[in-house]
Amino acid sequence: MDVLIKIKDRDGIVHELQAPTDMAMNIMELCKAYELPVEGTCGGMAMCASCQCYVLNDVALPEMGDDEEAMLSEAFYVKANSRLGCQIPITESLEGLELELAPEN
Repeated sequence: MDVLIKIKDRDGIVHELQAPTDMAMNIMELCKAYELPVEGTCGGMAMCASCQCYVLNDVALPEMGDDEEAMLSEAFYVKANSRLGCQIPITESLEGLELELAPEN
């Protein structure tokens, strides 16, 4: 099953992406699959913040782990709604999620 996730890129363009829930992907990998400008330099280990995004609507997300919280405490352009895309696995509960890519560091 796919879920619909909307991601606003750094140019303000909203992309409506079909995200598969059966491939163990995360938001960073989804962005890369659709060729959105997300580096993912650390490969999804919560060590670089190059996949930082802002959560724009109220969709249940997994709790932020210690590694993600530590990385965001050192990152640039952090807001109260910041998350690392690599730490958000794509599940059916993400249906309708709206995100905005954070500025590049």
